[in-house]
Amino acid sequence: MRKYVIMGVQGSGKGTQSELLARDLDLVHISVGDIFRWHVQKHTKLGAQVRRTMNAGDLVGDDLVESVVRDRLDQHDWNFGFIIDGFPRNGRQAEFFMESYDIDAVIHLELPDAEVRRRVLSRRLCPGCGMDYNLIADRPEQEGRCDICGTELIVREDDTPEALAARLKDYHEKTKPVLDIFRRKEVVHDIDARPAPEDVQQAIRKTLDLPAYKG
Repeated sequence: MRKYVIMGVQGSGKGTQSELLARDLDLVHISVGDIFRWHVQKHTKLGAQVRRTMNAGDLVGDDLVESVVRDRLDQHDWNFGFIIDGFPRNGRQAEFFMESYDIDAVIHLELPDAEVRRRVLSRRLCPGCGMDYNLIADRPEQEGRCDICGTELIVREDDTPEALAARLKDYHEKTKPVLDIFRRKEVVHDIDARPAPEDVQQAIRKTLDLPAYKG
């Protein structure tokens, strides 16, 4: 059984790299951000709380995040292991996580802030079917329209320059110290997230001594 945490600033490719690993290794990909977005789209009570937080450019509180993560992992549908992204984001969450689970590796995707801004501010979302686009590398065939359902694409509420600046500041102040906690366990692997996704995936697998990525 493999249990991985993937960390990195927004736009570093955590979701893409997690999905590639999960698909080939039969891991369950747990994205805390996706769980919250599902609640927002379904207009649940939790979703309303998350929406208010996102609109303010803040991160969701520790108690709520820990509760969501605990509930998800308690489903025990990860027979071969899991890879979790979007958690932990600060020291308290890291301590909570290490007390509950033995982590095999922490994959840390490194990306300069300037590249983060370029990537994140180019993202678009289809509010109809949930399809993600990136105007740099994954443009829709018809500008501004989803290829799947034709709905007009929007900018995520948390992808504004102001919200991104707040998250970058929060990341550097709170999340990076988490790596120091994990480094004491000697489980952190630093990966350059600037190359193409396939090359990043190959680097991850080489570092973790996993079967090579076949594409």
